[in-house]
Amino acid sequence: MQTQTIKNNVDTDQVEAEKVRALQSHLNLTDDEVGEITLEDGFLYHIHGNEYKVLTDDEADDEVKEYIEQSVWAFNPSFLSAHAKDGIDEDVFKALSEKCESSNEAVKSLIKDFDDFVDDAVLSDGRGHFLSSYDGYEHEVNIKGNYYYIYRTN
Repeated sequence: MQTQTIKNNVDTDQVEAEKVRALQSHLNLTDDEVGEITLEDGFLYHIHGNEYKVLTDDEADDEVKEYIEQSVWAFNPSFLSAHAKDGIDEDVFKALSEKCESSNEAVKSLIKDFDDFVDDAVLSDGRGHFLSSYDGYEHEVNIKGNYYYIYRTN
């Protein structure tokens, strides 16, 4: 298997090892406990019956954008209307929100600038709010000058 080169010429094996070390540091795990960590889907780590996402900054940005894109229907109608195309008021979003997930694409189509919407949502609530379903926190760990962000998911 050939490894991909990521930002700063760090290969994926090194990134994975650093992610494990970041989780070890965050959870104060012993070296023996590190051997119990299992990896699923590239960045979902399991240890002691708990799940953690361990992401680079770019991965966290991509994950939060994807999460928001799939759940835009659930945002507060007033927040949505602040990012809506001209002439669309809060009442439209209130009506669409009653349709829950089935209105997601319709709601998304009414947003003027989706990247700006995502940036504002993250600025308002933080990435942890969206990526850490357990407690809403983002934890930052520096390993050899590389920053990793940890989110507990259960």
